[in-house]
Amino acid sequence: MSEEGKPEKGIFEKIHELIPGDAGLTSIEYEGPDVAIYVKNIACVYDDESTIKNISAAIKKRLIVRSDASALMDTDSALKKILEIIPQDAGVTEEGIRFEKQFSQVYIEAMKPGLVIGKGGSTLVRIIKETKWVPKVLRTPTMNSDVINGVRQLMFRESDFRKKFLIGIGKKINQPAIKSEWLKATALGGFKEVGRSCLLLETTHSKILIDCGISPEPGIKGLDAASGGENKAFPYLDSANITINDIDAVILTHAHMDHLGFIPYLFKFGYNGPVYCTPPSRDLAALLLYDYTKLVQRSGGTPLYGEKDIKTMLMHMITRDYGEVTNVTDEIKLTYHNAGHILGSGTVHLHVGEGLYNIVDTGDMKYGFTRLFDPADTNYPRIDALFMESTYGGPRDITQERQETENELMETIKRTVEGGGKVLMPLFAVGRSQELMLVLESYLANSNQYKLETPIYLDGMILGASAIHTAYPEYLKAGLRNRILNNNSPFESEIFEIAKGERNDILDKGPAVILASGGMLNGGASLEYFRAMAEDPKNAIIFVGFNSASSLGRRVQNGLSETALSGEDGKLESVKINMQVRTIEGFSGHSDRRQLMSFVEHLKPSAKKVYTMHGEEPKCEDLARSIAGRFRIEGRAPMNLDSIRFK
Repeated sequence: MSEEGKPEKGIFEKIHELIPGDAGLTSIEYEGPDVAIYVKNIACVYDDESTIKNISAAIKKRLIVRSDASALMDTDSALKKILEIIPQDAGVTEEGIRFEKQFSQVYIEAMKPGLVIGKGGSTLVRIIKETKWVPKVLRTPTMNSDVINGVRQLMFRESDFRKKFLIGIGKKINQPAIKSEWLKATALGGFKEVGRSCLLLETTHSKILIDCGISPEPGIKGLDAASGGENKAFPYLDSANITINDIDAVILTHAHMDHLGFIPYLFKFGYNGPVYCTPPSRDLAALLLYDYTKLVQRSGGTPLYGEKDIKTMLMHMITRDYGEVTNVTDEIKLTYHNAGHILGSGTVHLHVGEGLYNIVDTGDMKYGFTRLFDPADTNYPRIDALFMESTYGGPRDITQERQETENELMETIKRTVEGGGKVLMPLFAVGRSQELMLVLESYLANSNQYKLETPIYLDGMILGASAIHTAYPEYLKAGLRNRILNNNSPFESEIFEIAKGERNDILDKGPAVILASGGMLNGGASLEYFRAMAEDPKNAIIFVGFNSASSLGRRVQNGLSETALSGEDGKLESVKINMQVRTIEGFSGHSDRRQLMSFVEHLKPSAKKVYTMHGEEPKCEDLARSIAGRFRIEGRAPMNLDSIRFK
């Protein structure tokens, strides 16, 4: 055990004092932000339920108790014993049980994790006591997911690396804390604009990035670093007077490319620190990033990074659930809260120093009704400064009531298909796709008025993203969660058909509703359908989400009558836009103006200062002025490269 520094000695001494003597403590290790202890008699620790709670409270860290390697039951016997203990209807197979010797733990994948856990954790404790292996229970998605399988296999396969990485991060976090003399934030992207979100938080001794994304505006080819569009596509990291090795941690609010798309690039050029996110965000990040590289290659560009860099990023990710307090440096504590935007999205609460300052960054958030999630949390320990999104922060950004919005959508679909046309809905694969699937499933299953004899096709990444939702029902609204847990997932409803084979096969048939990924028409499945459908006035395109200022989607919304698009041979072809163009507000995962103001009003405690971001310039500025005027607090709309000193 290290003798360096009083904080480490204090933690280790407290553990020695509180751990039962019969436990046979053999070692203590920092494991990232957590502390892991290894004992020869793990049953002794679990005989008294208060032991782990008391030690965790004393050291102010999450405590993980593991068996010393010498005490572990051999894997063949342990496998047999685990299958005996777990109820058969839990949906656990031999292939779903894997032993990770580096951490003395066993992964158990189950269709019904609750049966593996048991009442009050009783089944888990029995597995621990009888096999000495500590179970880590994973939910099997109700839909097959190559991404989830791949991520889980990667984590298991790279256990040796993960062990060394976490120990190294743990030692760095637990260095003796030195009181910082100042605190500042620098806007590196996503201020007075939408895209390339990145905020640098600095103290005397710590440097943290909150998000690090790319801009959707240049289009797929424009994200190629050699395209000349990089000045607007990427965060201003080169202007921050820091090197990649200076960054202590990256905190990801959620898995959308404008918040995560530049993170693998950091690893490509030498970053080797942690990336914090929620568990669903890690899996969704893998889905989106792998798809990005394929899209760029298919469009003739060169991706910013390759699969190797994405895998490196995944291996450096440390996942945290909502409400878990985690040290990301020796002086900065992170807590995620529900943001209500997409699966696993989190508002970020940072406690800096011993009461020095508290910052909340909303990332993207929804403080209003959706079928997927509860509204964004408004309760925090303290808020000295709030950085909040302003996507729909303009005075006219008021959406109609949700019921009216849904009726308008269904009427538009009904009218189009009855007229012999097809409906194209370009959607972000993560978030809006699942929200619209829930709307369609609800209306078609429960309303005779909107019965359609028309296929509803899903194309692009929508299926993969929906599968990840079924692996994390605890992040969803209660009713939806219960449906998934009871094998009645709306994402697997028979009303949906998976687009297979050639897209022309769908286009050559009669009326249809097509949900396709690529919400801004900047690439993906939606662009291919748009090119083929645009000239027929019987067809309709319905936008239900945000389109950035220079995206093709925004230009179509604004009345574009003709555009040039690449054909199958790669040559540009003129496409006339004769199809009906509809924008139906109210389905967005972003808050509208009233919801943004209401969010600030209901914060407990109130924010002392508010800084707007993630919105077009006039919207950020107007929202900041309105907040300042109404709530009598400081409201500002910083621009990129502005620095704000708090202390």
